[in-house]
Amino acid sequence: MRGRVSGTFSVIHRDASCGARLGSLKTPHGEIETPIFMPVGTNATVKAMTPEDLWAVHAQIILSNTYHLYLRPGHRLVETLGGLHRFMNWSGPILTDSGGFQVFSLGELRKISEEGVKFQSHLDGSYHVLTPELSIKIQEALGADIIMCFDECPAATADYDYVSRSLEMTTRWAKRCKEAHSREGQQLFGIIQGGMHHDLRARSLNEICAIGFDGYALGGLSVGEEKEQMYGVMESCAPLMPQDAPRYIMGIGAPEDLVEAVWHGFDMFDCVMPTRNARNGMLFTSQGRINIKAKAYEEDGGPLDPACGCHVCRTYSRAYLRHLYRAGEILASQLNTYHNLYYYLDLMRRMRGAIRENRFTEFRRDFYGSQTDNHVQKKEES
Repeated sequence: MRGRVSGTFSVIHRDASCGARLGSLKTPHGEIETPIFMPVGTNATVKAMTPEDLWAVHAQIILSNTYHLYLRPGHRLVETLGGLHRFMNWSGPILTDSGGFQVFSLGELRKISEEGVKFQSHLDGSYHVLTPELSIKIQEALGADIIMCFDECPAATADYDYVSRSLEMTTRWAKRCKEAHSREGQQLFGIIQGGMHHDLRARSLNEICAIGFDGYALGGLSVGEEKEQMYGVMESCAPLMPQDAPRYIMGIGAPEDLVEAVWHGFDMFDCVMPTRNARNGMLFTSQGRINIKAKAYEEDGGPLDPACGCHVCRTYSRAYLRHLYRAGEILASQLNTYHNLYYYLDLMRRMRGAIRENRFTEFRRDFYGSQTDNHVQKKEES
């Protein structure tokens, strides 16, 4: 068993008007400025993006998936070929999730026990048992800079008693993950569960922090709950979390969710939303979401977002992006994804700047005022 990696994270500045904070997270593959968004590269690739594209949009760290890489091509093959960084030609930091969310999403194809989770592969139907120890072993073989404990992620509709038992299992599994972890220099984050129940969240947080990890994540959000429930969990948990460790909210990704999370003092985020939405023609701009499929853009020669400095907005028209999408061209996914990720990472950059200047509350207000989306405007009015 290894101890906590000391001195890897530091809070550089706190905004005087709210909980937002600037941080620095050091890893073997580079230093990360927080708050930060991590593009999702499930299968050792961020869909439609080359590593060179990721650097161009200022990605600092990406996320890959333990479950998918375990099934294909296999963690031992990746290890033999020099680890995930060399395998995918990405020299920056990588975080791998534990695979827990994916196996629990399999529904009838999995069975949970104290040992772990028995599941059927979605690829070929073969049976596997993923335990806390195996999850750590896979992540160590992949060689990520930051790895996650194996946890159980209950559904948003799960009742109080189930969520209570589930978090107890997550605590026991977290202890086993820490015991199994042996790779030096690799940070291990614990995951806090508890659903939408604030008392269970506080209990889980106390138990996970008592074990001691390099960072702490809120799991079990963005699983079908209402926005105000999500924000309520952020608000209740933030004051209870360690001040000297990175705070990660797993799986949230709407721009307004990121703004709220940073306002409450969280540091790290990931979501497939910018990449998946890009492939479906939904693009993020400084004034809100745009459905590039709409006929309104058929003859629109203007840029996607006049306020955006990305290569796509400086080079191509809305009419061209609409044409590419409707024609089913691969370039549509490439350009749309490039823009969406640039928007997300630039949003994080602008948030860091606002924190540095102690004006994040003003930034938050202006963000909501600029959005044309009805559900985003509703938050501004509340």
